[in-house]
Amino acid sequence: MKKFLDWLDRFWYWFVIGGCIGAQALVFLIFREESYLTVQDNLDLFIAHFQVMNHWDGWFAHNATMPMLGGISRDCLSSEWNLYNIFFTFLPPFWAYMVGYFLKILIGMGSFVLLAKDIYKESFAEYKGIAWVMGLCYGILPLFPAYGIAFASVPLAVLILRKIYFRQGKRWYAALFCYPLLSYFSYFGFFLLAYLVCAILILSVRDRKINGSLIAALFVLAAGYVCFEYRLFAQMLFSDVETIRVSMVDTDLDFAGVLGQIKEAFLTPVFHAASDHAVFVLPVCLAALVLRIAALIRKKEGKKIWKESLLWVLLFIVFNCIVNGLYFWGGFRRLFETLVPPLKGFQFNRTTFFNPFLWYAAFFLVLKCLYDKKKPLFWRGANLLACIAVAVILLTPAVYNEFYWTCYHQAYRAVKHTEVNLLNYREYYSADLMEEIKADIDYDGEYAAGYGLNPAVLEYSGIATLDGYLGFYPQSYKEEFTRLIQPSYDRVEEWRVYYGEWGARAYLYAGSGESIYNPYRNQPLSDLHLYIDADQFRKMGGTYLFSRYELENMEEMGFWLTGVYSGENSPYTIYLYQTES
Repeated sequence: MKKFLDWLDRFWYWFVIGGCIGAQALVFLIFREESYLTVQDNLDLFIAHFQVMNHWDGWFAHNATMPMLGGISRDCLSSEWNLYNIFFTFLPPFWAYMVGYFLKILIGMGSFVLLAKDIYKESFAEYKGIAWVMGLCYGILPLFPAYGIAFASVPLAVLILRKIYFRQGKRWYAALFCYPLLSYFSYFGFFLLAYLVCAILILSVRDRKINGSLIAALFVLAAGYVCFEYRLFAQMLFSDVETIRVSMVDTDLDFAGVLGQIKEAFLTPVFHAASDHAVFVLPVCLAALVLRIAALIRKKEGKKIWKESLLWVLLFIVFNCIVNGLYFWGGFRRLFETLVPPLKGFQFNRTTFFNPFLWYAAFFLVLKCLYDKKKPLFWRGANLLACIAVAVILLTPAVYNEFYWTCYHQAYRAVKHTEVNLLNYREYYSADLMEEIKADIDYDGEYAAGYGLNPAVLEYSGIATLDGYLGFYPQSYKEEFTRLIQPSYDRVEEWRVYYGEWGARAYLYAGSGESIYNPYRNQPLSDLHLYIDADQFRKMGGTYLFSRYELENMEEMGFWLTGVYSGENSPYTIYLYQTES
């Protein structure tokens, strides 16, 4: 028994890692396209964009127009030189998604461990178990899927910059230049460069000399982002086309509201960057810091508080939360936009996207303190805390926790012997049904729109759309689309505010005020009239309307019903209307 316990003490973390990754792989391999993947800002956004570029040969195209939102420049869509995106150029979309899902876990875990090993060097062997499991925690966090690898690779960026700072070879400059292949400028690159500038200033003062290696790293990293995301920089710096960013209205809060945003960012998970820290990791870290400060004060060594790594990591988290709050202070935001005009509309509150890594770095430091006690009770307790952290992440019903939602909904189906209202991947896109419709009408690239049917469903199957979802397209098209949906604008103030002050989701909205674009099996609608300007629809080149509802006023608007379609494996009944474009 003693030998078994000793063996378990040595290799416990491999069981945790293997069990966690193995369970997720097994679930997604069993259910495949019947997995429940998040639609919001995911299946209704990037996966559809990738399919548009696949269907219309747009990945590497230049001076090309992609047939969504009435026809937009290829340069408005994601870069072809991004590791996650690359998988979608040659793999079926579901399997490309899964490769990105698991690669995010491996990169998050591996980069966390490599950074810990670089920091602790010879003593790393003592902490490798908790380093691996904290890396696993960071890798499995339910972060924004399209930029999951960008999140996961943050420790790798820190590692590369440490290697450059300590002058460990010119090859690290090459690694830094290529790093943007894993990252994304608007979410991380801008802030990494800003943090690097701060580090250069602080280290130059501390070391009493200018650090030339980090200054060189600053330019190398910037050059890497410009090269790998050249389309984005060309649009930001050299295009004279006004985008919807100029008409977006940001929230302006008073002092109390700003403080509320800071508090919320610290205490609760941020959308797109759910760190799942509030229930367990946060209280443990704060309790550990309080106990450590109390111990130093008791020993009359209060000055050593400022040498505590845990304190500085938590202060970094607080700083990021403060920047998040300042974003909602209109005066500060407008000052930022005045000083840096190309970044007008840029969400600089994304500093909070670094907090998931920082929370688990802080938790690692807490576990390390327990290991440093050199007593079995403490380091076994640390191992238990690490396992609890993994369990909390897996069992938290966060927005992008697709492992949890797939298990939950499939278990519900099995136990209740009924379908759930939420649609799985295959049902949401219903690609077979869309192909059947295309074949029946001899589809040849005509523009269409959806009603109660997300335009992403059409885009996924290679149907050109007047509608769509994109946060960066010409303001002139937004104005055209506004004329198209003016009748629903006039009836529902909510749509005027929602689309008029944001504009990323260019949808045909219900005149009854009901939301009809949820990924639900059953989505009733009380008013079966379509409220659009039909002449504007035709002027914009529209031919088909794919509707989940049989509409009552189509004939008077100049549309006729072409057919009604349903499929055995699809939850949709599609009423296809046509007009003369």
